[in-house]
Amino acid sequence: MPETTAHVTAAEISRIAGVTRATVSNWRRRHADFPAPSGGTDTSPLYDLGAVQGWLGSRGHTQVADAREELRTAIRFQASDPDGTTGRIGFVLTLARRSPDETAGLADLTDAELVARAAEGVVELLASLPGPTPASPVFAASDGPVLRALLRCVREEGGPAALAVLAERELEDSAATGVYGTPEPLAQLVAGLLPAGVARVLDPACGSGALLAASAGRGATTLLGQDSVPVQAQRATAGLSLAAPRAEVTVRVGDSLRADAFAGLTADAVVCNPPYGDRDWGHDELAYDPRWAYGVPGRSESELAWVQHCLAHLGPGGWAVLILPPATASRPSGRRVRAELVRGGAVRAVLALPAGAAPPLHVGLQLWVLQRPEPGGPERKAVLFIDTAGTSSSSTGGQATGAPRTGSSRAPVDWAGLTARALAHWRAFIADPDRFTAEPGTARAVPVVDLLDDLVDLTPARQVRISRTDVDPAELFTRTETSRRELTEAARRLLDAADLAGRSEPGGSPREWRTATASDLTRGGALTLLRTVADTKGPEPDGASSAPGPLVFTGADIARGTGPTGDPAELRSLAPAPVIAAGDVLVRAIAGGTGPMARVADEMDAGALLGPQVHLLRPDPARLDSWFLAGFIGSAENIAGASTGSTVLHVAPGRLRVPLLPLGEQRRYGEAFRHVHELRARARRAARLAEETAALLADGLTGGALLPSGTPADADPA
Repeated sequence: MPETTAHVTAAEISRIAGVTRATVSNWRRRHADFPAPSGGTDTSPLYDLGAVQGWLGSRGHTQVADAREELRTAIRFQASDPDGTTGRIGFVLTLARRSPDETAGLADLTDAELVARAAEGVVELLASLPGPTPASPVFAASDGPVLRALLRCVREEGGPAALAVLAERELEDSAATGVYGTPEPLAQLVAGLLPAGVARVLDPACGSGALLAASAGRGATTLLGQDSVPVQAQRATAGLSLAAPRAEVTVRVGDSLRADAFAGLTADAVVCNPPYGDRDWGHDELAYDPRWAYGVPGRSESELAWVQHCLAHLGPGGWAVLILPPATASRPSGRRVRAELVRGGAVRAVLALPAGAAPPLHVGLQLWVLQRPEPGGPERKAVLFIDTAGTSSSSTGGQATGAPRTGSSRAPVDWAGLTARALAHWRAFIADPDRFTAEPGTARAVPVVDLLDDLVDLTPARQVRISRTDVDPAELFTRTETSRRELTEAARRLLDAADLAGRSEPGGSPREWRTATASDLTRGGALTLLRTVADTKGPEPDGASSAPGPLVFTGADIARGTGPTGDPAELRSLAPAPVIAAGDVLVRAIAGGTGPMARVADEMDAGALLGPQVHLLRPDPARLDSWFLAGFIGSAENIAGASTGSTVLHVAPGRLRVPLLPLGEQRRYGEAFRHVHELRARARRAARLAEETAALLADGLTGGALLPSGTPADADPA
């Protein structure tokens, strides 16, 4: 396979070397022999990867890149090669057929031996992948380093993680736009909206196959997918064979709207996260397509074309769930098609997600639940609207009555709470639409006749607004007074926490100290690193709760400062999950978002299970102070230096750095960090109460239930 000169940015150098960006900048300034830029721009220079690795080696800097980053680095030394990527995907499939002992033994082979062993059985498996098959031999002698890095990634991170890295290079060169990944929690919600018992599920824009994998977890046995990007179709095929080995998997390459690979096929259910904002979807050539039973979609309405494509693949009574941008619900150009979908009873529910729930993160996406009408079936008189846009860490204490959710910062999404509320409303609506009980400001069943106006606006936030007749003035006044008193007390406690008297005055320059990585401390016995290894091949949970057990600590719990909230029924691991003890330091495995990255487990957290997206650092109390450790490893600079990835940043815990200080000094820092934690917790509570109180007051005043001070209760508004 052809080789190429690989280039890396300063940020990638920091991840390879396990240092901060500032350290790389210092190297550039202080060392004349540091490799000069070989590309890029003055503000964003690129460096030859081989030269950087040689310089690091000559200086004794050990490369501590995690398995994903090592694989990315190895791939960069080779030119983009779709056939090579296909062959490596086949190698991942062969590894899944080997026992753990056989896989471990491959690491001891020479590069030449590894290339030979990797080729065994690959040709047979490649025939199951969509798209052209690479010519034989599949691997060249120079592929040894890539295959070795791929082997390590599969062993340490799992097959799906390796497949994601393999696809990255080809996706960078793809012309596909408006295509976004589907986070696992969202995929699980989509699958949860489908009725039990669906066997054949189709995804006409399957991407990595996340929605089909989630459907398999709900019992689907036939998984059908199509994607216009060949590497995505291959990745989906391989990933689904790993996640659902007992399912029948068929994935095809091609544009589903222009060249439907499953024309004439009827599925029990369709799930889809289609491309957004695509004006080149085939409007002119498909103008007379029989799929447009509800009207020809406009040129700017590709999403409504996907909606009708999905409905066309359903039998009477079949279900579809699509992830769509919010403009689909309100754009004037789509009004006529929306009206026919609603009038015909095809739209059953529209659910709004909070911004940050899925890419593009600045947009609050929507889930459309559709059902193909049944000839002579029951009349569908209402559409359910659910607005979960406030279900984040800030909503833990309850959401005010329909207050608008504004603000530039995005709190972590409380997926457990969001999913539970959404499914509870959906199941209640399906069980008896005529008797559905609305939740003011969150969920409401709207009569079809009320939706068929000049706009046909299906935006949930507009449909769940609270009517004045739904508010009891006396009850609202009592709630407002209670919230105001709680806010006053929270503000007093916040002022107490903000009293930072007793701090030492700053010195003339920032303090410097020697540091060690968490891996170094682990080897020295001062620290133990634990994690829960997710089982991607075991049976999916059936959603039914078993006997009460310990809750699971999630990354969202760390971000929002709560105790464990994860459902143990959803936890799948290859080995028993570690049990959290007081004094353990918990670190979010995915960087980004708002809220702290690390925290110390207290007595209330003890006994909870460690979730798969959380790293656990257990310090030896005779050598390390827990709060000192949490404070330093949770810093923004430390997390940045230990994070790898492009779209999703994964924290490599072994690369986190800790100052080497005496235990007594650690405890002084630890007490300061504990104070910071208390300040953040009290500020969070005060902010939540302030938002709730303000929303209650605003709703009461605008709705007429509350009056301004000094206004007689019997005043005539005229």
